[in-house]
Amino acid sequence: MKKTLLTLATSTALLASAAATAATEFNVVHLTSPDSYNHQSLLVFKNHLETRSNGELKVNIYGSGQLCGSGKECIAGVQAGMFDYFPTTVSEIAYYWKPAESFDLPYLLPNDRVAECVYGNDEFMSDVRKNVIKKAPNTRLMMVANSGGWRNFATTNKAIKTPEDVKGMKIRTVPAKVQQDLVKELDGSPTPIAWPEVYTALSTGVAEGTKNGIVDIIQSRFHESLDYLTLDGHAYMGGAWVMSDMKYNSLSPELKRVVLDAIEAQQQYLNSYPKHNEYASYETFKQANGTIYNPTPAEKEAFKAATKPVIDNWAANADAEGKEWLERFQTQIKTCEAEIEASYKLTM
Repeated sequence: MKKTLLTLATSTALLASAAATAATEFNVVHLTSPDSYNHQSLLVFKNHLETRSNGELKVNIYGSGQLCGSGKECIAGVQAGMFDYFPTTVSEIAYYWKPAESFDLPYLLPNDRVAECVYGNDEFMSDVRKNVIKKAPNTRLMMVANSGGWRNFATTNKAIKTPEDVKGMKIRTVPAKVQQDLVKELDGSPTPIAWPEVYTALSTGVAEGTKNGIVDIIQSRFHESLDYLTLDGHAYMGGAWVMSDMKYNSLSPELKRVVLDAIEAQQQYLNSYPKHNEYASYETFKQANGTIYNPTPAEKEAFKAATKPVIDNWAANADAEGKEWLERFQTQIKTCEAEIEASYKLTM
């Protein structure tokens, strides 16, 4: 009897110990393939969490739309506590918090350094985060990272060198209003098409062009239909990564630090990925008989001038909060530009 009691006590102690040390699981969802930069960056996230937490944290990754099929559906899953981490876009954040739409207005962000400076500013991003979670409860914005480079015009049968060249063309866009307004302002026909259907739309002529970065174009084999690429860089493809606020706040202060460090490492990977892969992607595009056109500064200014009404109309129709955030976004851009300019002088 004593032996039996001792065995039961030992088993109970072991079970209690196992329960106490059971890992906290992060269930992460995304819509792209295992070859995508989103998935690869999540391997960085997973490795950091699992190794730096000594097994207290575990990451399960469900890609290719296994558990949710659209941005809205996946974000709803995060809000409901079904999923813990998801990469969406700045455009989709604007569905919940309208002022974020101003971050997607054309030609405001001039280059990678400025974009990374703006989205890397702790005070700016902290205030963005507070507003997002008010409008989308339990949706904690963790970072905005590069998501494939810059949106450029890519077309199947006609090169775009001037704003007038867009007239009448059926250009695939994301569902975001700002991106559709951009095409409309150039007298084109915006054609919202879901990402999984873009390849077929381009190959069948449903769309005569798209607005994507070169890395996405090559990864998704759009270059099999696209013949022309114009490097106008009208929009920075900001990937907005959101986490369950309940899951984050359930962690100890020490584990929160592990999560934040993992996200920092992941952001470094995402920001460097397009830079690392652009050259090979451009070469692949050219080898497929694609033509790449880099507008002159004067031609770039012509695109900016032609699409300025998109910014003006957005500001005219925005409420007080929207106007305030557009102004703050533009001020943050100018601040970053000044900091970068000062860095040039210090190193010359």
